[in-house]
Amino acid sequence: METLKNKVAVVFAASGEIAGAVARSFAQHGAKVYVTGRNLTAVKALADEIKAGGGQAEAGKVDALNEAEIETYLQKIVADNGKLDVVFNGIGSYYRDAGSGTPSTMATFEQFLNPLQRICGSQFLTSRAAARQMIQSGSEGTILLFNASMSRTKTPNMAGFASACAAIEGLTRVMAAEFGKHGIM
Repeated sequence: METLKNKVAVVFAASGEIAGAVARSFAQHGAKVYVTGRNLTAVKALADEIKAGGGQAEAGKVDALNEAEIETYLQKIVADNGKLDVVFNGIGSYYRDAGSGTPSTMATFEQFLNPLQRICGSQFLTSRAAARQMIQSGSEGTILLFNASMSRTKTPNMAGFASACAAIEGLTRVMAAEFGKHGIM
């Protein structure tokens, strides 16, 4: 099945298990996949695995929280391919850093903000950079935001993470309304 044949896909934070699986799936369905992460060794190993399985993949060192790195990388991809079809960001937050498991009465403000800045902030940075490139190149691509259902549950001791999940849902709706008029889903 090659439903993504001739498509160009970028997976940010691809060294994680979920994003790695997404990258493999994109490649199995025919996409040329650019896998990125802060750990170049890990994403190179993923790219090599994808190529060994018959797919097309390239690895790049990109911090999905660094706006300049994101912009530069996506510009290069569009310059090399003439388009950008699919973008997925699999960034997560370390449980400990996010204050997860810590009662809200004990979590620090920094712990509360960590998942909002790290997860939601990264989704914002990669999505808007991708949209810029898609609009400029006329790609009419798809931007996939990664989220958990935590915003709809009543799980104690997860204030920061649950808030980040709710923020991503809102961000997804706003970006869909903004980018949809350019053919971006």
